[in-house]
Amino acid sequence: MAPDSSLPHPAWTHDIAVEPGADLWVFGYGSLMWNPGFPFVERHAATLPGYHRSFCVASHRYRGTPERPGLVLGLDRGGSCRGIVFRVAAADVPATLDYLWEREMDNRVYLPRMLRVRLRDGRAAEGGEAVSACCFIVDRSHPQYCRGLDEASVVCRIADCCGQRGPNIDYLANTVEHLKELGICDARLSKLYDRVRGVPG
Repeated sequence: MAPDSSLPHPAWTHDIAVEPGADLWVFGYGSLMWNPGFPFVERHAATLPGYHRSFCVASHRYRGTPERPGLVLGLDRGGSCRGIVFRVAAADVPATLDYLWEREMDNRVYLPRMLRVRLRDGRAAEGGEAVSACCFIVDRSHPQYCRGLDEASVVCRIADCCGQRGPNIDYLANTVEHLKELGICDARLSKLYDRVRGVPG
């Protein structure tokens, strides 16, 4: 049966093109690494070149308030980022993308992009050492993008802010803990956590 062209298109179809009937790779660099929330058939340690994990997104709800915004992670330009890439079976792709757009794209602070990521765990996928994966890159033109924050300001905000999902420091601690469990070393994030913990309560 042909699809009903009168039905509204899913939100993600306006942002990325996905080949019908094909599997999908999704790159996680923050909570998606340990809490993807979608079914997958395999996962690999992977590196995304050209972008790095950064506390560059203001959080007005989950880890802060409009008056005292906290900070959450985004993929910003420059360097590289170690994370986890998941393969979603073709049958699960539409539902997975619906879920990801509801989770990640509510305020559209991210730009979904299909980018090449390199596998790091010695296994091959799709016959090679790299795959094209859906990545959520921070939109530098978005009002919630925090341009040019120095480390002292980042430390202060993470130490002091709290939102609906709890203190901002808990978000950082959870990220550092799970990165270690996954065998991913992010020295910059670990150093940041040490500084935040050193702020007097």
